[in-house]
Amino acid sequence: DVADLVVTTGGVSMGAYDTVKAVLSRVGMVEFVKVAMQPGMPQGLGQLASGDRSIPIVTLPGNPVSAYVSFELFVRPLIRRMRGCADVNRPRVEASCTDSFSSPAGKTQFARAILTESPDGWQVRPIGAQGSHILGGLSRADALAIVPDDVTSVSPGDRLLVMDLQRDASRSEEHTSELQSHSD
Repeated sequence: DVADLVVTTGGVSMGAYDTVKAVLSRVGMVEFVKVAMQPGMPQGLGQLASGDRSIPIVTLPGNPVSAYVSFELFVRPLIRRMRGCADVNRPRVEASCTDSFSSPAGKTQFARAILTESPDGWQVRPIGAQGSHILGGLSRADALAIVPDDVTSVSPGDRLLVMDLQRDASRSEEHTSELQSHSD
């Protein structure tokens, strides 16, 4: 059997031990880019040769939080599209931020956060330090607060677009289609 998709993590930066680029260049065409986002700047996308077909490949950063965020933004939608799902992205809502925090200039930040619904609407609270190697906040997060690349400081009350990691808009659609296919 041949894979439908290859996903790698790590080895795509510029360090001495980042060998993925060299290995993949021998078996396919992969473009490595720096995406203006935090976490998750180094990314790669391409095709691997396998007999008479090519297999898509996505290379993700090695830091655990970067890999997770990149998976949610790039790989999960790709897999859902390959499966034929109509809605490939996680639901997004606009929410009022409860705490202040800083964001890097020139990069879209995907801050780990907790999303809650209140009588006044959606609220989002960032969780701790946002370094790409810090897993504690990711384990408690149920959302990613999206800070635009031109914003360097978020204050309480600021409105942000937030990706809800707990809900999947088309889960009921998938379940219905699975039930239909089993009844045929």
